[in-house]
Amino acid sequence: MNADDFGLTSGVNRAILELNAAGLVTSTTLMARAAATEEAIEAAHSAPRLGVGCHVVLVDGEPVLPVEKIPTLIEGFTDRFPASMSVFLMRLFTGGIRAAEIEAEAGAQIALLQSRGVRLTHIDAHKHTHMFPAVLRPVLRAARAAGIRAVRNPFEPAWAVRATAGAAWGRIAQVSLLRRLETNCLRMIAEEGLVTTDGTIAVVGTGALNTETLRALLSKLPSGTWELVTHPGYNDADLEKVRTRLRASREVERNALDTIREFPGVELISFADL
Repeated sequence: MNADDFGLTSGVNRAILELNAAGLVTSTTLMARAAATEEAIEAAHSAPRLGVGCHVVLVDGEPVLPVEKIPTLIEGFTDRFPASMSVFLMRLFTGGIRAAEIEAEAGAQIALLQSRGVRLTHIDAHKHTHMFPAVLRPVLRAARAAGIRAVRNPFEPAWAVRATAGAAWGRIAQVSLLRRLETNCLRMIAEEGLVTTDGTIAVVGTGALNTETLRALLSKLPSGTWELVTHPGYNDADLEKVRTRLRASREVERNALDTIREFPGVELISFADL
């Protein structure tokens, strides 16, 4: 079970650490440049049972590298990545983003966390941008160069989509359409020598992962190695300052994760165990 956005706020950090201490969240991915990154790094050193990966941010965040070294990744005259996913994808698909800059920035984010003593178990990307081949290849190369050997498979299988009651139709259509990229992405992962899971569940359910939805997903879980992606947190004053659609839902997810106890046959591992 992996919790994204470690480092986003103190409330998100607190929720992830509490769930790890309770034996529920076994893995998380840490943002290199977020408001509570320093706090998360310190906490990671005191949580030996928590696998920590790098949550590579290329959208809606701040870079590690100086902006003059990654001009195609920066929005306008700001010192930030594009706030909008659609803006990022438009530039990516029209050739406006250089792969070398993606690799350099991903490598810098990984290196920053490793330089602070964080033993990274895997990588993934904020908003799953690494599902696009033009992003995946340079991110994989940066990970491999840093000694990281595991990566999220960001594609949700059809059975999990069907099990997610109440998901928005637009989100369902988006996830189903993007699944066409999976074969190519898995080929790239193998070519670069990394390992991954059979898929990720609760992608469609992001923002709507309550007890009933989680129970439905886990009751239909087939044999294999699956990542349950979650976004727990506390809806506090710090979260109010963050641009996110996942606000009230973070507390709903935090409370729902206790449902995993109803399924003792599900073995919880981290990416370090792949």
